[in-house]
Amino acid sequence: MMDKNLSQTRLKKLETRKGARRSSEIQNEVLDALNQGKIESINLVEWLAIDMPILLHNVLTEIGLENQVQTLYHQSLKLKNEGVMKRLKSIGELLFNAFENDEDCFTIFETLVNHPSDMVRGWMAFYIAANHHLYLSERLEIMRRFAEDSSMSVRECAWLSLRPYLVEDLTTSFQLLIPWVQGQDPNIRRCAVEATRPRGVWCKHIPTLKKNPEHGLTLLEFVRSDSSKYVQRSVGNWLNDASKSRPDWVINTCMRWQEESPTKETNWIIKHGLRTLNKKAIQ
Repeated sequence: MMDKNLSQTRLKKLETRKGARRSSEIQNEVLDALNQGKIESINLVEWLAIDMPILLHNVLTEIGLENQVQTLYHQSLKLKNEGVMKRLKSIGELLFNAFENDEDCFTIFETLVNHPSDMVRGWMAFYIAANHHLYLSERLEIMRRFAEDSSMSVRECAWLSLRPYLVEDLTTSFQLLIPWVQGQDPNIRRCAVEATRPRGVWCKHIPTLKKNPEHGLTLLEFVRSDSSKYVQRSVGNWLNDASKSRPDWVINTCMRWQEESPTKETNWIIKHGLRTLNKKAIQ
């Protein structure tokens, strides 16, 4: 096992590593540091290699929550046969249920939400999702810190944890998300778009938007010529999702955008959004 007193110099060196292309290539020292919560994962291969129960045990022990460690650790072990997103979400729920009424809940939350491990911060996005008593406006305000996180894995957890609540009232959700797509941070803009995709990845589809994608224009019109490639890709994926059930709407929308916004950014989004339809046309 890794020395828990690993020097800051060594940790800094690990932070500049190149990401492994497959799990078998991850150095033992790196994997140990990931499971200790000392460093962030730098790609999906590393992220998927993290042993969540071990990380949970190490993190809770380190911050002085020994009384809850064994119970939560053994509960997390029961999730071993679940998919990665189910495990991630469930650990967030376990943490919420364990600490929501703790007198130190705010301190615990802030400690974990600012943790060096991106996996731990991801759990905390689902910790918020486990609180069913928040107004949507409150939920969005809290979730901003996750949506703007420096780690892509945490940003993915942000929109995934928001999505079920957004679907409950899409009209209200779109209105509340307008300031997000108008904001300066591309991570925030992208979260708003990604969270409302008709199909998306690692999530349930939104039947209303598959059938009536025009509702999404409330947000999409603001980012149809976004300067960020990160946002452009999400907008293109939104359109591509919609093209699988409403190709007519996507084609008409792209034609209108091309006329009203003849920029290289809009052209890239259109090309990305029409890729499935264009592929079918070639076949």
